[in-house]
Amino acid sequence: QVQLVQSGGGLVQTGGSLRLSCTASGRTFSSKIIAWFRQAPGKEREFVAGMWWSDDSSALYEDSVKGRFTISRDNARNTAYLQMNSLKPEDTAAYYCAAKDTSYYGISFYHGHYDSWGQGTQVTVSS
Repeated sequence: QVQLVQSGGGLVQTGGSLRLSCTASGRTFSSKIIAWFRQAPGKEREFVAGMWWSDDSSALYEDSVKGRFTISRDNARNTAYLQMNSLKPEDTAAYYCAAKDTSYYGISFYHGHYDSWGQGTQVTVSS
């Protein structure tokens, strides 16, 4: 497992933007798949975006964030990002990055398939 350290997040108005970062601590980011999930109070943790670390074109998105969010990674910085634009109040949640070390299930939408997790960061979008 790799240790993931998140940064970013905060309070923003509707229509605003935020960028979340997720850096592998301790060793090179060697996981095959990186993803972002979010969890609102009283709700299940849901998939937001994911990609194969080695393939920029592999990104998948949950329908409600398509065209607004972008997942990316920087090999040199050992860091993954989630750029969030045109934010809406319904995007308010705790956001988590996750890494999967195996290719089983591919870019899975199920949080139980992921091996390592960041500590989470709160995103609040005011109306």
